[in-house]
Amino acid sequence: MTQTDMTELTLVGAVNQAMAQSMELDPKVILLGEDVADPAGGVMKASAGLSTRFGTERVRATPIAEQAIVGAAIGASLGGYRPVAEVMLMDFFAVCMDQVANHAAKLRYMSGGRTNVPITIRTAVGGGRQFSAQHSQSLEAWMMHIPGLKIAVPSTPADAKGLLTSCIFDDDPCIHMESMMILFDTGPVPAGDFRLPLGVADVKRVGTDVTVVTWGWQVKESLAAAEALAAEGTSVEVVDLRTLVPLDRTAILQSAAKTGRMLVVHAATQFAGPGAEIAAMTQKELWGQLAGPVERLGAAYAPIPFAAGLERDLFPNRLTIADTIRKMA
Repeated sequence: MTQTDMTELTLVGAVNQAMAQSMELDPKVILLGEDVADPAGGVMKASAGLSTRFGTERVRATPIAEQAIVGAAIGASLGGYRPVAEVMLMDFFAVCMDQVANHAAKLRYMSGGRTNVPITIRTAVGGGRQFSAQHSQSLEAWMMHIPGLKIAVPSTPADAKGLLTSCIFDDDPCIHMESMMILFDTGPVPAGDFRLPLGVADVKRVGTDVTVVTWGWQVKESLAAAEALAAEGTSVEVVDLRTLVPLDRTAILQSAAKTGRMLVVHAATQFAGPGAEIAAMTQKELWGQLAGPVERLGAAYAPIPFAAGLERDLFPNRLTIADTIRKMA
């Protein structure tokens, strides 16, 4: 791919482009959610301009009713559409979990494979923005625990476009988590129809001494920690999972086996978080091969405070990641 095939976009701009191009490719792709139509264009501006371009029949602003949004998306998918439903913040999944867990995730199974639910639920994930306890949670562990869902968490604009487009055209229900800490970070994005396979991790930095497995906005923090540690002579490999379901077990195990040490970093609560499953899998499969136990670093087991200093201390960051790795040596 040449430089002329790339455009510089923010992550939210890449999301907008993915939806626009998907709507161009397939008239059955529709959008729905609170304030998604112009002039608002979504609270994060992810759908700005799309209702003007494609009409309000395909870009539907809804009431503040997450259960209705997801329920309508499921119903439309059973009628042959590929809805992209926006749940404004991941905290609000608590309102629509019946539709997500008992309907979207189960209908293919309950129909013997005859009924697909090709919906994509986009949601912004807080943390680091002082949005407080009810607007800042990273609840991917809830989603991972429900059989039938796929979960994508991009860390770059290009990954956001590639993962979201793949989610939209996948025949299973997908959750696309968009980290608010990096929504307006910029990067090169392929200009045309660009898709990344779900379930394939990306090694964002090659290293030899320790593996960091992470996703979402913690990739940026982990890369910054790796850069700092390189100056001290420690070589850190950063594996960006990109999707949590499907989970790229092969990439995790290959990297951990190579370096001999592994740290899982996430913005979700550390207690009973996704890192526990990844650590347990790695310890079992590489028993006797690792130089030490798999370590985890996640958010503290507490509601997320509003005060900037307290919130900063609750989540992993480049300083705490680097300090944890130093202690693993």
